[in-house]
Amino acid sequence: QVQVVESGGGLVQPGGSLRLSCAASGNIFGIDDMGWYRQAPGKQRELVAAISTSGRTNYADSVKGRFTISRDNAKNTVHLQMNSLKFEDTAVYYCNAEVYYNDYVSRKTRYLEVWGQGTLVTVSS
Repeated sequence: QVQVVESGGGLVQPGGSLRLSCAASGNIFGIDDMGWYRQAPGKQRELVAAISTSGRTNYADSVKGRFTISRDNAKNTVHLQMNSLKFEDTAVYYCNAEVYYNDYVSRKTRYLEVWGQGTLVTVSS
């Protein structure tokens, strides 16, 4: 079984900072892209930031210059440093990972897109 677990959400005032972390675990052979998505009440889930195995990053325009995504390939973790938080950053943040895992039943390496359970970030004064 492969899973990702997020941590680090919470309540923060406008202008403050939070750091989200996500760790992937299981029979992992390798991980391709990792990313963070968010879903605000009444809105669709949207990409916040993504990072490839080589470190190439992609950000939503709304977070460029404020958020930084990073990953540790050896530890199968990805982080999102969020600075200068705004009211509109309030959402449930989800970790996403494109995982290649060892299926011991079939003895094959398989691909799975894995989502975390989400962590709530609330920006409020």
